[in-house]
Amino acid sequence: MISAVLYRDKGRYTGFRASGHSGYAEAGSDIICAGVSVLGCTCVNALESLLGIRVILRENREGLLDFSLPALEGEASAGAELLMGALGQGLSDLQDTYPGYVKFEIRERRKRP
Repeated sequence: MISAVLYRDKGRYTGFRASGHSGYAEAGSDIICAGVSVLGCTCVNALESLLGIRVILRENREGLLDFSLPALEGEASAGAELLMGALGQGLSDLQDTYPGYVKFEIRERRKRP
């Protein structure tokens, strides 16, 4: 199962972590793993290319995608909130469509670096 978590602190998104494999299909053919990867990578790429926000990123071939946002203000903060909210919506939709393969939650925990 994929575990996906959006982190918030004081009402603002601070990061994201997805790990594991869904087990829905063989590696390379798993549409759920691909969906989570596309959502997470698109969010990171959009944060960087559209908003100029450099995230602190960790990823590996074992199914980990983890990133943290720096402290943000103004338009960058508003844009990041929108993109992170869209990431959350996509993950929630995947969890609803494929229960048992994706566990998504929002936690009030991780602090900004």
